[in-house]
Amino acid sequence: MRSTLTIQGEDGRAASPTPECSSPAETPEFRADLVAGLTRQPKRVPSKYFYDRRGSLLFDQICETPEYYVTRCELEIMETYAGEMAAALGESVLLVEYGSGSSIKTRLLLDELNAPAGYVPVDVSREHLHASCVRLRREHPNIEVAPVCADFTQPFALPRPARPVDHAAVYFPGSTIGNFTRAEADQLVRQIAHLCGRQGGLLLGVDLKKDPQIIELAYNDEAGVTAEFNRNLLHRANRELGADFDVSSFAHLAEYNRGQGRIESYLVSQREQRVSIGSNEFHFAAGEALGTEYSHKYDRADIEQLAAAGGMALRKIWTDSRGYFAVVHMVHDD
Repeated sequence: MRSTLTIQGEDGRAASPTPECSSPAETPEFRADLVAGLTRQPKRVPSKYFYDRRGSLLFDQICETPEYYVTRCELEIMETYAGEMAAALGESVLLVEYGSGSSIKTRLLLDELNAPAGYVPVDVSREHLHASCVRLRREHPNIEVAPVCADFTQPFALPRPARPVDHAAVYFPGSTIGNFTRAEADQLVRQIAHLCGRQGGLLLGVDLKKDPQIIELAYNDEAGVTAEFNRNLLHRANRELGADFDVSSFAHLAEYNRGQGRIESYLVSQREQRVSIGSNEFHFAAGEALGTEYSHKYDRADIEQLAAAGGMALRKIWTDSRGYFAVVHMVHDD
């Protein structure tokens, strides 16, 4: 007899249905993190603050650039293996997507799922999330779509769908896991295992280690979309926090660190300058870099280590025809 999963909140009680889009109060956290990051040496800001509405739209444009192979490779994998993935996730699954974005690849997976209990896209951008949900509801009218506006690195409660849930599974597409340090990625997978519970799954996109030149080109597109995406963080700080960044005086830099196996992105001050955020003032020397993003690349050993650290068992790895990208399936057996 199939068991029914009880969706619980962080306090152990059954969670209430989540409102359509109750966005978190991001500005105080953004201010605190930006001030803390600019106080550090070297200066560094969490990459999650790229994603206001404009940042989300710019990222969608990045995915269309000829240099950015990630989206095309992952789409090839999903077009080829979505049926296998759906079978691996099983019947009556509550599919939870982290960083749902435009959910293009998700539609291929939803088309193949057998009687899913529901779909829960989780994203920090309220407007982008809402637009995506409108399309998904139109295209999949028989699947309950229950969006959650949240930072998925922080605890949040799953909504309770109308249909019985056998188990939950997180779909984390793209290469966003690479934005976390290895220790942070381990912790996130542990959180996912806890959120989904026993027999819960994780379908995870990872960018694979390859020729560094191919990787660097993906983060330095000729059209300059990635550069504008990087600088959008400063535009957002000016708009939301009243900061006075001279955005034009910061240059985009993205280079591959072979020792760490990751792309490192920076905004480099082109002159000596001071920046104010409210009563806080920060000095930039000419040539000083503000770190904005890491993008770690993985090989099979790294993937196995990630699964083990998160308390999950690695079940399957699917790759594109060139071996540039992978989607992996892990299951929480405990």
